[in-house]
Amino acid sequence: METASAAAAAVEEGSTAGPQAGGAEIAFFDLETSVPQRAGQGYALLEFGAILVCPRRLVEVVCYATLVRPADLGVVSAASVRCNGITRDAVAAAPCFRDVADKVYDLLHGRVWAGHNIVRFDVPRIREAFTEIGRTPPEPKGMIDTLPLLTQRFGRRAGDMKMASLANYFGLGRQKHRSLDDVRMNLEVLKYCATVLFLEASFPEVLIVENLVGAITRSKSDGATSPEVKNLEANTSPDSSKRQRTVSQVNGFTTDQDNQESVDPAMNGESSDLISHMEEMKLDASMQMDASFSGHSGFLEPDDVSTECIKIFTTPSYQFNRRTLITHKDSPLHLCCAGLKVQFGVGTKFLDTAGRPKLNMVVDIPENLSKVLEFCDNQAQRFLQESGTTSEWRPLIKKYGYVNRPTVRLNIPTTPSSSASPYSTDIYQKEPSGNIQKLAFSKVDAAEMDILFVRGNRLDAFFSLEIYDYQQNAGIRLVAKRLVVHSK
Repeated sequence: METASAAAAAVEEGSTAGPQAGGAEIAFFDLETSVPQRAGQGYALLEFGAILVCPRRLVEVVCYATLVRPADLGVVSAASVRCNGITRDAVAAAPCFRDVADKVYDLLHGRVWAGHNIVRFDVPRIREAFTEIGRTPPEPKGMIDTLPLLTQRFGRRAGDMKMASLANYFGLGRQKHRSLDDVRMNLEVLKYCATVLFLEASFPEVLIVENLVGAITRSKSDGATSPEVKNLEANTSPDSSKRQRTVSQVNGFTTDQDNQESVDPAMNGESSDLISHMEEMKLDASMQMDASFSGHSGFLEPDDVSTECIKIFTTPSYQFNRRTLITHKDSPLHLCCAGLKVQFGVGTKFLDTAGRPKLNMVVDIPENLSKVLEFCDNQAQRFLQESGTTSEWRPLIKKYGYVNRPTVRLNIPTTPSSSASPYSTDIYQKEPSGNIQKLAFSKVDAAEMDILFVRGNRLDAFFSLEIYDYQQNAGIRLVAKRLVVHSK
């Protein structure tokens, strides 16, 4: 059992004056919390640990760890102890969060934050802890969540890509589930993954083809080689770091679009520049839009879709990752549907790496669209399960109301803060007279969007279907490319 003094001790190394808030170092941090025992019970912070890492040499320059005494020691249940080994006795004499808040703030504020699954767990807990004591939470300069980052770039070579699985994959020992140990293990795992990707990029003729054949394109049933491998050398140019670009026209406006794999908002876009890319298959997904709904090029109305022509396949993308595509007659399946009714306005439950809300809304869908989406959902789930995924499948269609009305969630993705428009979805307003006007937005504003997409409003939606598989969840995401809101 830890002594009271040891439990509350903070450790600093490599700096006599201590870190300065807003420094250049990357702050890797991890929290240990209580395990909620009933509905509505929150998480209580039990331990905070962080290391500051030099971004040029990836060496630890400062470390800090402390146990934290919760306001109610009763939250340290048997389930909590089984999870991280932190007992009530261990935290009884530890400082409360108010006593260590200044130190935590100085370590985190103004720095790039890094950690495993921090966007969904650790970051909200830190903000809650500061809010509870009436303090303004620290803000990051950027964020690197290594769970989606490594899942996207390294693939699922380590199974579920949890820290324990990654540590076992690289032979780093067992995860201890203590803050300081876990952040150090996180840094080591990141170095190992980067090294493997670097070697594979440096010796593609030796490593890439062999890995693609062995890890990606072998069928579980008969081990047959996928056709994509046969054409790998033909489809890969010497200048594979250059991304193919397509030009599309939207109501007379020309847009230059990267034809690259979609990255989940939880990922830090700048981090992807650290890893070289393989050239992706060039897909014919032109989006030539005109002002009228009918005849929208590249987007199909539900009645124009034949389920017999829908296929799901995987193509190599980004260093052995797989991009799973839904196609219709060998072209990416894009759908459009008029007059969808908004059931629930813009949701803001989740945040992206810049702290902006991920915007989405729930809309009713007609029977013909429901049949198409349900078919895609079932086929995609079966495909991923046969490919060996262990992620939990999240159904695309949800039933709502006493009549069991089918609904889906439409996502409005945001763009990097440096972009001219804050949304990658083109949003229009249709007046009762029939005139359609494109709306301009200066910033991501959930309140502004909530006023626009009011429950009961009708809209015409043009959207793509993207299969995701990360953070132990998988499913189909509907990404709005164009929305036309009907004014009342």
